[in-house]
Amino acid sequence: MVITGKNFIGNQLSAKGSESYKTYNPSKNIDNETVYVEATTEELDEAAALAETAFITYSEMPGVKRAAFLNAIADEILNLGTALVDIYCEETGLPEGRALGERGRTVFQLQLFAKMIASEDWRNIVSEKALPERTPLPKPSLQKTHIPLGPIAVFGASNFPLAYSTAGGDTASALAAGCPVIVKSHPMHSGTGALVASAILKAAEDTEMPNGVFSNINSKSYARAHALVSHPKIKGVGFTGSFLGGSSLQESVWKREEPIPFFAEMGSINPIAIMPGSIAENHKEVAQKIAGSMVLGVGQFCTQPGLILVMEGGKTDDFIEALEIALSKTEQQCMIHPNLKQNYIQQSDKINDLNGTKVIKTGREIPDDTFVYPKLSLVSGDQFLKDTKYQEEVFGPFSLIVKCKNTKELEAVTHSLKGQLTGSIFAQPSDYGLITPLIQIMKSKVGRFLFNDVPTGVEVSDAMTHGGPFPAASDSRFSAVGHGAIYRWVRPITYQNWPEELL
Repeated sequence: MVITGKNFIGNQLSAKGSESYKTYNPSKNIDNETVYVEATTEELDEAAALAETAFITYSEMPGVKRAAFLNAIADEILNLGTALVDIYCEETGLPEGRALGERGRTVFQLQLFAKMIASEDWRNIVSEKALPERTPLPKPSLQKTHIPLGPIAVFGASNFPLAYSTAGGDTASALAAGCPVIVKSHPMHSGTGALVASAILKAAEDTEMPNGVFSNINSKSYARAHALVSHPKIKGVGFTGSFLGGSSLQESVWKREEPIPFFAEMGSINPIAIMPGSIAENHKEVAQKIAGSMVLGVGQFCTQPGLILVMEGGKTDDFIEALEIALSKTEQQCMIHPNLKQNYIQQSDKINDLNGTKVIKTGREIPDDTFVYPKLSLVSGDQFLKDTKYQEEVFGPFSLIVKCKNTKELEAVTHSLKGQLTGSIFAQPSDYGLITPLIQIMKSKVGRFLFNDVPTGVEVSDAMTHGGPFPAASDSRFSAVGHGAIYRWVRPITYQNWPEELL
């Protein structure tokens, strides 16, 4: 398929705007060729109107028909072949293996939701028979089920061009629930988004879905993003990105005349607490494991371990040295975009410039390109507790070690943390008597709690929680990954005294 740079407004290509942009090849340090035309307010209105009309039909389709649509999307993504892998690598600088892995995850998510909705069990239907003879009052027949909300806006994520973007988890779960989707493609990988959008629309045509069930708009404009979440025909929003971007969009949602659900995953520093017994027995192995997690994907994961909590004494200094050595063996890596590299430098420098920070390993960034090295810094527990700036996320391969005086200070540091996507404890049986209070504190802060493991790598399954207390996510009751993601896009409804044949 030829990438036109136009918007997909339902099943039609459109380019009414006068503003445009290009994506960037971070490995070659050049712009890519295709020019992408910014969507206009008129085009946004058209997409929303089509989605609202499509919802009437699509929301009432049997689950097996929507399942066929999702499976067809998965097939069409695979049919894109090397063209999708090539543009993915051109727009991200990430290796082919990462592209293939993320494509596989995207396809699996679509197939997972297709299998889930093939029956109506996912609706958790509760039926209660009428009891007309009950005294003092008769009981009506009641049936509770779940129905879709309406058109959903989905924002593509900068760090996951496939699994969290055009046909990613938000889109797959919303389509599964019966909601049309309008995607705002991320401007860093609009070509990847365009190819996937073409696959979705081909699948929609082949499975006879209503026009407007999916649209894909190009935009690097903050104004257009706010216009999308503010549009009266949009009934829910899925966002994966920074706290700054997510909280800004949430403010626009709050200002709407009609409030709607806003599900944002906004990052995390994912604390790892390493207990003395674990350091005494396995400090080199633990250091190697954490170093690998830090630099995986150039640290461009929302689950990158950005905070390491240890206690003074024992082999703690040996662990820190082993972690520094492991990171020193990492070659320079290419970040997805120069803007992300610049943010990485600024955010890490901001923490390193705070009073009390000791820089253990500083990156040797090359000017004017996207390659970076990992960074590691150290601060005392006492100093960490004095300044909340230490809790700000650094998007990239950076971690801050907090060296605490004792267990009580480590618990105080953990208690001071904001909401997180994940938290980890490394411990041996000799530590078990120490960690009960820490467990209670940590689990109140996180959505996923790991033991002797690192947070990178999010399994797509029914048991997964990818979310957490604010500000890691906007609503800690839901997961953005796994079967449970579908329940963000539905609401309960109860039918009273309805005939069985109409139900």
